[in-house]
Amino acid sequence: MGATGPRVAGSAVSSHLAVVEVTAPAKLTLGLRVIGVRGDGYHLIDAEMVSLEWADTLTIDPAGSHLSADGPFAAGMPLDGSNLVAKALVLAGRSASVHLHKAIPHGGGLGGGSSDAAAVLRWAGYTDVVGASQLGADVSFCLVGGRARVRGIGELVEPLEQRPLDITLVVPPLVVSTPAVYRAWDELGGPRAHGPNDLEPAALLVQPLLARWRDRITEATRRCTHTGRQRRGMVPGGSPLTRRGIARGDGGADAHRPPTACCRRSVNRSN
Repeated sequence: MGATGPRVAGSAVSSHLAVVEVTAPAKLTLGLRVIGVRGDGYHLIDAEMVSLEWADTLTIDPAGSHLSADGPFAAGMPLDGSNLVAKALVLAGRSASVHLHKAIPHGGGLGGGSSDAAAVLRWAGYTDVVGASQLGADVSFCLVGGRARVRGIGELVEPLEQRPLDITLVVPPLVVSTPAVYRAWDELGGPRAHGPNDLEPAALLVQPLLARWRDRITEATRRCTHTGRQRRGMVPGGSPLTRRGIARGDGGADAHRPPTACCRRSVNRSN
């Protein structure tokens, strides 16, 4: 790997005049180990991430210069220079109006903001994967997409062979701060989780209600299993609680959905 890291193949600078619509797929972390801490306090990880079909939609107009948003998860999202989309435009040296249709919950560990930024970088023809990490640890993976092993602080992205994946995500009405989770992981002494995500104990410390949702989903899964609709392997990823496999039969995943959560069936995608 060179000093600036891998480049995204096939990217091209878009027309300076055309209004285009691009998608920004959700990111799901299937497994994550924390393997060290850098001198500057950033945590080193070894993770497997995948892109999902669930996506935000961005309408980009190079003739404008403002941000706007709608959709079920647009409320409370900043529309100024602090938005990752605005920062991505600055990094790429471009200007545009961007309208975001927010279908992905923010603060839910699904990389919505990072994926939005990566979509803008792709539109702008920005291909430096390592450089993209200065916007946020997940932006590098979101720029590459598909399925990948992710290391360093998130800037080292090694594409992996695509594997079919059906998945049901239950996103509780909770927001879990990623920096707070990493601080809690440090305070806990850097535990290694029994499950696939080392950050699970820290996430439960930061937001204890996650344990209640985990238990409710486990009970719902048990009932599905008794009726022949199999799911396997819960993977906490930030605040979403994930089941590999899809509930089969009438009602599908919604049949035993805990109330007030966002429940979404999705499959992985390649970029």
